[in-house]
Amino acid sequence: MPRFSVIIPIYNKEKDIETTIKSVLNQTYVDYEVILVDDGSTDNSLNIVNAIEDDRIQIFTKKNEGVSKTRNYGITKAKAEHIAFLDADDYWYPNHLETLNHLIKKFPEEAWYATAYEKRFHSTFRSPMNSPILMRGKDWSGKIDNYFKYSLIDSLAWTSAVCMKKDFLLALNGFDVLITHGAGEDSDLWLRAALKSPLIFSNNITATHNLDGSNRISNTPTLKRTYMDVDNYENDSKNNSYLKKYLDLNRYSFAIQHKLSNDNDSFKNYVEKLDIRNLNSKQRLLLRLPTIYLSLLLNFKNKMEQLGWRLSSF
Repeated sequence: MPRFSVIIPIYNKEKDIETTIKSVLNQTYVDYEVILVDDGSTDNSLNIVNAIEDDRIQIFTKKNEGVSKTRNYGITKAKAEHIAFLDADDYWYPNHLETLNHLIKKFPEEAWYATAYEKRFHSTFRSPMNSPILMRGKDWSGKIDNYFKYSLIDSLAWTSAVCMKKDFLLALNGFDVLITHGAGEDSDLWLRAALKSPLIFSNNITATHNLDGSNRISNTPTLKRTYMDVDNYENDSKNNSYLKKYLDLNRYSFAIQHKLSNDNDSFKNYVEKLDIRNLNSKQRLLLRLPTIYLSLLLNFKNKMEQLGWRLSSF
């Protein structure tokens, strides 16, 4: 039985998938299987993966059903006790699985693990994840006392840098298939996991979130997406102020997205449910701005990122 099952969902990723798979095959830790699940691709993705020869790779195909069902399908095929996820346009540094294995050996009784990551905005601009946990130094690793405290800007857990025990994943019922098109499928699972078990984390950056990848589901128009329901966790936040702030920051983000899409009813619904005291002055201002000015600021933000400057309201 392999130590890790690496699950990679694929849907029309012909431009990126070979680089992604090679980043797995180049790992210094080699006791793993790779489970590729093609979600009904209509491009050349399947031909590309079929041409890669490695005994550790298994390829499954199914009709197009979305990323949550695709990942959940991959979980059912996994032989290993530990499940590592990798999206088809992201990639790992060679020490990723080795770092996760070190965490597992150090904390064998825990249920889920993650490493720090970087964001790749384009070919010449990368930026480390933004979390106060990194202030502890790049060599720090350990148990996170409050997941939400350290996830108020960038989430500690990110899909392509997370590893979970299979039994824990199954107990959580995997990814919520009712959430679609990158509107919180991942965040919802990490939230449920964090409420059940502490995250074991390494500050060593071992993975790259490729924001410049092809055919990204997060680029789906807002009104075609089904968002995670943060109201489901409101009761849990009564005794955890960091969770409450985490939920309100998600409401803020969802509100802005719907305002930009001229869905004023959804915008008002998100705003009415959040505690404005959990937002900073910049975020409060953006909520009040007319849509036309929000659009101009978003375009400015994107242009600055192309120049190597990361701008954020968080």
